[in-house]
Order: sequence, then structure tokens, then C-alpha cells
Amino acid sequence: MSANPEAFLRDLFACALAAGDPTARLPALLPAPPRGRTLVLGAGKAAAAMARAIEDHWRADLGGLVVTRYGHALACRRIEVVEAGHPVPDENGVRAARRMLELARSAGSDDLVLCPISGGGSALLPAPIMPLTLQDEQEINRALLTSGASIGEMNCVRRHVSQIKGGRLAAACHPAQVVTLLVSDVPGDDPADIASGPTVPDATTCADALAVIERHRVEAGQAVLDVLRSGRGESVKPGDVRLAKAETRMTATPRLALEAAAERARLAGVEPYILADDLEGEARDVGKVMAALARNVARRGEPFRPPCVLLSGGETTVTVRGGGRGGRNVEFLLSLAIALDACPNVYAIACDTDGVDGTEEIAGAVLAPDTLARARALGLDARQRLAANDGHAFFGALGDSVVTGPTLTNVNDFRAIFVGCSR
Repeated sequence: MSANPEAFLRDLFACALAAGDPTARLPALLPAPPRGRTLVLGAGKAAAAMARAIEDHWRADLGGLVVTRYGHALACRRIEVVEAGHPVPDENGVRAARRMLELARSAGSDDLVLCPISGGGSALLPAPIMPLTLQDEQEINRALLTSGASIGEMNCVRRHVSQIKGGRLAAACHPAQVVTLLVSDVPGDDPADIASGPTVPDATTCADALAVIERHRVEAGQAVLDVLRSGRGESVKPGDVRLAKAETRMTATPRLALEAAAERARLAGVEPYILADDLEGEARDVGKVMAALARNVARRGEPFRPPCVLLSGGETTVTVRGGGRGGRNVEFLLSLAIALDACPNVYAIACDTDGVDGTEEIAGAVLAPDTLARARALGLDARQRLAANDGHAFFGALGDSVVTGPTLTNVNDFRAIFVGCSR
């Protein structure tokens, strides 16, 4: 291993990003060309990269439309790439969703529709059910993002206020064959939760969506509540004949990224332990739990002997109470730092694999035993910053932010805690 633990952790993250590149496995997952047309209809932060990979390996006629986040586009020759708003939907997304549904409805029984779908697709394809407006969808998205609801709960609500999510895009493609190429950014890799499942059936109901709103005290407008209470937002259910020719194929997952990082650690002489690829819960609570585990490893060599690295993925949540710059990975790290209290030989990194933690163009940050001491020297109080949900400002002031730019993938959060040996 490098003598620099922080460099080691950054290298593990880079390795995880490379393994999360959906274009590496995508060519082998492409189906045979159809007798009719091939349409590509997709959305997400990795959608443009996937569209280009499809173009590079597809020898038959091809056309279509994908929508991705601003700054995440790649030029394609035959597939149109549109940029739109994320995490809050905008008019560009509305127009793209409308055009995508029109293209889907043009597909015939001899046609094939390839759907490259990745995380971020929920916000990038706003198509509010009438009489809802874009403003209604923006407001419910903002409220969900700050509510502390899990990604599964948020997407349950999103599926029931949309004309394109919850299997509706695939239903619009009927009777064409639909093959969805997925990049998972959700705990458990449930296709219904990836971009709110535009091409897969949804077993949840409007009543479930209302329960999420009530449970997390989400501020939902009256128009949204009326759609859910009336049942007009009901999604496409399992067994629907319109989805009989629809299938999904997974191109990249959080587990693949963690396994790649684990192999890199072994080559460096550090034993890796993958704790889970689907951790959920409040970021600050997960930070406390991880700190207790790391302290035990550092002080007692239990349950793992140092040097070792503890790897995990999944998607934590943040219930926003302060006015800071947010970010669930930096919130996790702030909580971890406070609980570790400068425990010797413990270093950590936590980043979002899409390069955007919260709404900032910052992937995450790194943590060292001297983080709190350096912060105090700058007049920064870690507890105050945590209370204000202001992790990005904290780590930015220390020069410890991790900035990747658009990674063109999204396999959820990556966390690694390195515990070295005492000297």
C-alpha cells in the first residue's frame, strides 16, 4: 500500500468508478437486431455514455432519444442527447419526456426499443399526470429530498404522479420488444426503484405513496394529494399484458464497484471487508455505527485485524434541518469524524459515484485522524456544521473535498474506512 492512506482511499474510489462504467459490460448484453426498427429511449446520469456505447456496437439502423443531467452529455451520431434538470426537474425534462412518449407510441410489433436507464432518471423525465403541473412535480421532489425518506419511498411517490414512470414508458411501447439496460444506484438493485422504473411493473399503490407522505410529513400540494387519493396516479402492475415483451438486463451495480475496490486493496496488501452494498438510514446515524466498528478494529483488532479496509455502498438519507450546503456523504463523514474523535490510524472516504453529492458538483470528501484538529485551527466547529447540514463547507475549507466532474455512471455511494496498524 502507498505510505499515504488518503491516496490509497482515493485510488480505491477511482477503481470503483472504473468498475461502475456501464459501457464495459453493455455490448455483451445487447439483443439481436429486430426485423423492424430499433429505437433507443433512455434517461439518467449514465444515459449518454450508454447511448454512445450502443451506437458503437449496433450494426443495424438506429435512432432515438436519451436525456441526461446538465454537463453529462456526450455527442452521439444517431441518437439525440438532451440535457435537463437534476435533482429538481425542469422544462427541458418535460419536453424530453413528452417526445419520448411520442416515440414510444410509434413502435410496432416488429420493432425493438432499447432503454438505457440509470440513476437520476426520475428527475430527468418529469411527466406530471394531469392536472398536475411541472411546478407540482418540482415541489413534491424538493419536499421528498429533504424529508429523510429512503430512495425507495421517494420513488414510490414519484411513480404515482407521473405519466412515464412506474412501467408507463414500456406500456407505451407495446407491442414492441423492450430491453432495458440498467445501471443500479439503489439498495437491493430493484429495477422498480432505478429512475422510478419507467419500463418495469410496479407493485406499489397510490395508497402506499400517501403513506410515505404521511409517515415523513412531506409537504405535498393539494393537487398531488387529490391525484393520489383518487387513484388516477395508479401505475402499471405486474402481469400487465403490455409488458409481456419487456425484459431487464443489469449492466453495472454497486456490488461490482465494491468488489473491484476490494481486489485493488488485496493487491496493495490490505485485507478488504465488504460490509454491505445496500446500507440505508440517516447518514449521521450510519456514521456513528461505522465509527464504533472502526474504533473496535483499531483498538482491539476485533472483529477484523488491521491493516484492513471496510467497504460499503447503498444510499443514506439526510433529514434537512439546517441551511447548509448538504450532501449525504459529507454528512456521513462529519458524523464519523465526531464519533471517532481523532482515533489514530483511521482514515475514510465517502463519495457519490456520479460525482454529485447532494446538489453540489462535489463527489464527497476524505477524512483523516487530524481532521478535527485542522478544523479547529480554522475556527470550524464540526458539531455546528453537522447541525446545519453543512458538510461541503466544512471539508471544502480543509481542502479535503473529492471533485471528479461528471463520471458518466451512477452506482450509488462508495464508502471506505481504512484502519492501519499502530506504530
